Amino acid sequence: MPRPYDHVIFTDLNGVEGVLVDLNTRQYFQINESACLIWRGLAKGAPAADIARELTELYDVSLDHAQASVEAAVARFSAHRLVDQK
Repeated sequence: MPRPYDHVIFTDLNGVEGVLVDLNTRQYFQINESACLIWRGLAKGAPAADIARELTELYDVSLDHAQASVEAAVARFSAHRLVDQK
């Protein structure tokens, strides 16, 4: 799984949404509650399957939907160069 770059800072805003700040580009990205959960999982080095399972426990979604959500979030983070794909 990709890992967040060290130059990207995550700030939780009231447990409902969060902000990612890329210190290199000075861009910030507001993310929703489920994206925050995915980001935290990536930061811990959790496998995608574990992150998806956690999504199913917190939200009324199927495992397939949760896995697709994790993949989509990782793709968005990657597109903005917020995570290291190595």
